[in-house]
Amino acid sequence: MPERKRDFYEVLGVSKDASDDAVKKAYRKLAKENHPDLHPGDKSAEARFKEINEAYEVLSDSTKKARYDQFGHAGVDPSYGAGGGYGGGFSGFGEEFDIGSIFESFFGGGFSSAARRNAPRQGEHIQTHVMLSFEEAAFGCEKELEVARVERCEACRGQGTADGSSPQTCKTCRGTGQVRTTRQTPLGSFASTSPCQACRGTGRVIENPCQGCRGTGLSRRKVTIQVKIPAGVDAGQTVSLRGQGHAGQNGGPAGDVRVGIDIRQHQFFTRDGMSVHCDFPVTFAEAALGAELEVPTLDGKVKYNMPEGTQNGTVFRLRGKGIPSLHGRGRGDQFVHIAVEVPRNLSRKQKTLLQEFANAVGEANYPQKRGFFDRGAK
Repeated sequence: MPERKRDFYEVLGVSKDASDDAVKKAYRKLAKENHPDLHPGDKSAEARFKEINEAYEVLSDSTKKARYDQFGHAGVDPSYGAGGGYGGGFSGFGEEFDIGSIFESFFGGGFSSAARRNAPRQGEHIQTHVMLSFEEAAFGCEKELEVARVERCEACRGQGTADGSSPQTCKTCRGTGQVRTTRQTPLGSFASTSPCQACRGTGRVIENPCQGCRGTGLSRRKVTIQVKIPAGVDAGQTVSLRGQGHAGQNGGPAGDVRVGIDIRQHQFFTRDGMSVHCDFPVTFAEAALGAELEVPTLDGKVKYNMPEGTQNGTVFRLRGKGIPSLHGRGRGDQFVHIAVEVPRNLSRKQKTLLQEFANAVGEANYPQKRGFFDRGAK
């Protein structure tokens, strides 16, 4: 019996009517918390990360989500629930179940099992992730990723046969992929069709299978692929590599590799869309007298003349020092948040001097404080 899977909505912690943004937000949060890079050697974290990605791959795809909502796990994984498992809508039919046989039983044809099974089919997509530095995400980069994918067998060129031979027409079903049986009942003869067991519904038989792929025409191997990360990419977004996924069947196109983006936290910067934010500490004297600051940016340090009397929490804008546009049109800005640092552990002499300074200044130069108490007096 297959292992029971948790409900995908439960995995991401969202309701069935959650918006796409809510699903994406929940996925990003859980993926960061359970990323294998943060839990080296923790198999349970690795399993949770895989489960989270599987859930997001389905719930972020409108077509897959619709099938999942209607049929459960069996709607997105035909092998799940085969033979009486937990699959939901198709539980109990097994691998050889072919809905065409039901239609043919009642309506007398119209579906060709062999034609459907031998029709070109696109390969499955591969879902993987890459961890980027803040700067790599901002300016773009190239990464090498190792993935395990199904490819066309080189020995038989995807034919599944050895020594250059070709598949033969199944003698049992004569290439139709189905067999017809008739049963006598008290009410008369009853005819039904079912997938041919000799050729597994394909209408073809491989008498001399390839030893490399055992007749499947496919083989699994690890490959290294290059992925170009565009400038301005953000965490939770996906970069798709067309045709780099699992090989298609019967001449169908290969699937894609979908690379999810994760970004490490930066020592100084945080990001909001194309904007970069930075907290910058200054001394009380610098804030009062003004100072020339050296502010870190993605392009290196820049000088900024902070005016005298700058208050705590003041925000300065550095135009064009933010994140480049993902579409190549300009850059965002950097916002510098001033944090005035109050000195601690003053000596007696320092306290005396500071008190003399306070007495000399008085409250006239503190309009916010004076205004606060004036409002209270009213």
